[in-house]
Amino acid sequence: MEVPKFIMRFKGKGFSTTRIKLYPFEYLPRRSFSDFKKSFSGDDEVLPVLIVGAGPVGLVLSILLTKLGVRCAVLEKSKIFSQHPQAHFINNRSMEVFRKLNGLAKEIQKLQPPVDLWRKFMYCTSLSGYILGSVDHMQPQDFEQVVSPVSVAHFSQYKLTRLLLKQLENLEFRISNGDGIEELNHRLLGEREILMGHECVSIKATDPCLTVGASFIKEGKKTERKILCKILVGADGAGSTVRKLMGIGMQGERGLQNLVSVHFLSQDLGQYLLHQRPGMLFFIFNTDAIGVLVAHDLSQGEFVLQMPFYPPQQNLKDFSSKVCEELIFKIVGWELKDINVIDIKPWVMHAEVAEKFVACDNRVILAGDAAHRFPPAGGFGMNTGIQDAHNLAWKIASVLQDISPPSILQTYEMERRQIAIFNTRLSVQNFKAAMEVPSALGLDPAAANSVHRIINSGIGSILPSGLQRAILDGIFAAGRAQVSESILNDKNPLGSLRLAKLRRIFDEGKSLQLQFPAEDLGFRYLEGALVPENYNASHAPEAPTGRRRDYVPSAEPGLRLPHMNFRLLPKLSSEEIFSTLDLVSGDKVVFLLIIAPKNESYNLAQAALKVADGFRVSLKICVMWPSGSVKEIGANKTALMSIKDCIHVEEIRRSAPSPSWWDICQMTDRGAILVRPDEHIAWRTKSEVSDPISEMQNVFSLVLLGKRTCLLQEVEAKLKHV
Repeated sequence: MEVPKFIMRFKGKGFSTTRIKLYPFEYLPRRSFSDFKKSFSGDDEVLPVLIVGAGPVGLVLSILLTKLGVRCAVLEKSKIFSQHPQAHFINNRSMEVFRKLNGLAKEIQKLQPPVDLWRKFMYCTSLSGYILGSVDHMQPQDFEQVVSPVSVAHFSQYKLTRLLLKQLENLEFRISNGDGIEELNHRLLGEREILMGHECVSIKATDPCLTVGASFIKEGKKTERKILCKILVGADGAGSTVRKLMGIGMQGERGLQNLVSVHFLSQDLGQYLLHQRPGMLFFIFNTDAIGVLVAHDLSQGEFVLQMPFYPPQQNLKDFSSKVCEELIFKIVGWELKDINVIDIKPWVMHAEVAEKFVACDNRVILAGDAAHRFPPAGGFGMNTGIQDAHNLAWKIASVLQDISPPSILQTYEMERRQIAIFNTRLSVQNFKAAMEVPSALGLDPAAANSVHRIINSGIGSILPSGLQRAILDGIFAAGRAQVSESILNDKNPLGSLRLAKLRRIFDEGKSLQLQFPAEDLGFRYLEGALVPENYNASHAPEAPTGRRRDYVPSAEPGLRLPHMNFRLLPKLSSEEIFSTLDLVSGDKVVFLLIIAPKNESYNLAQAALKVADGFRVSLKICVMWPSGSVKEIGANKTALMSIKDCIHVEEIRRSAPSPSWWDICQMTDRGAILVRPDEHIAWRTKSEVSDPISEMQNVFSLVLLGKRTCLLQEVEAKLKHV
């Protein structure tokens, strides 16, 4: 979706021509920003933001920053962009972010495979053999767009990267390997540039800026250049150099599983599955091989096979293209004539979160896999990283545009780290759910890993390597025998028992899940750049279960703004329909205040505009009129209609008994909602505010400066002595 025209009308528009002096602004810290201006503004010879890593997270961040008017550039150590499919599931919240990137979500939906080709996970003895069960991960509400204006997508990472690069090209970014560019030594790296083949090798902090050493090959020789920047963002993946250079450790579980990923093409297999067994993931268990096949695109015949890998008894040399072809044939059930193995990569599954996301006096920041590494179960890795970038972009812009002090970047860590920890636990729970299926079949992954550990660290470690390999192979062959046709059938008592257990796992939703609406759309920041409410035990986030839970909209601070369709007023002939998420523009650091058409709300809106002006931050007012208010508006010209920088909209209910906007928000129309530039709620009130000026001063102080006004602090101090 393109940026709506009514949003464009507010872009770059002045919100007040007169600066006002309202007590207690005289003491606000923004009057003494000189302590950080030296580091975060001024020198045009210093790049404002340098991003290390040109994966989806780094590219999305560069787009968001550029749209917000922040100059940035990207370093990428690889000389070319990877064609390995990697991540492929884009969840609801990420697709909402992509809606704001010049219609990117719409383009993804157009290019992705039809939903019916990937909505299921299949469990079978081979791709042409006995089907043990299947799980459909799409429910009717997933298509109705009641809780979100856009749906999830199945789209390979390298294809997403292409679309992101196309967006950057439209923003006048250029890709370069550095050849022919004059040596940069303590000089500005060109903004809107992606330097390929450049690895970050050093970070040195000085008073005015950071000096980043970038290593690259020029004319066959290793060369290093120095780049000056104000803020450095490490979005350079799980093995992040930036994280290591800053000495930031990881906390969590390492080495959950070793796997080999085989990227291959086969139109023959694609066409077979397209017409016979369409699905996204295929879990195959037979006496010759065990693996998970990811169908990235059935029509193109593009697949990735994931197989367990047990080093050091096994090594990558054991997985040659020929060996991988044979394993694929065993997984498929017949020999493919057109198989083409593209790439073979080993990888290790971790569940870890960085000890901190922000370092070096708020000047070095981690995002994406550099800050957290999850099991792929549920697809939270790339999606959490994209949402990191969405949270971070407006905060960086507010610092560089002199709206907030650098300390607001600490709220990025406060907000995103707790989400990363939760998503790590959820991914581990979902991974354990995935292990329920092989366990039910008599293939206990935990037992296999225990045997492997014993061979590596126990008495088995003194045995010759060849014997160790033979023992391991023998044990695994005995395990795979549990899924032989002679055992795994309804006539065999043991097999019948196992198949019944398997069916219960599928029926009760205890297997690997794809969608988590409650965590996808309903993740909540409990502290940070927001005004928290008093919480009790019922407000605490539920522990992850690994099972799908429905999302329940709410306007509590820290949550994403609920979605509801509306139309603009007073244009009676307007048929255009928008989402409440469209009220927030991505082209400027703008806050949004949503109110009802009431006089007390009018007073609050006027106060909020004055206070926002004093904080030098843009604020837009939205008056949400109930459904069927068109005639009332025409007959009742209230003072609300004259509020500057205000738009009037009418809610669209799906049907007569459907809830109103304020019902969806779990509020009444006597309240108001303040929304941040990343569409998360910064503050709300459920009732009329007695002193709007004082209240809004405190709100913007907390959100933008991370502290309460002196007036409120003085009141609280006095109350303590009463």
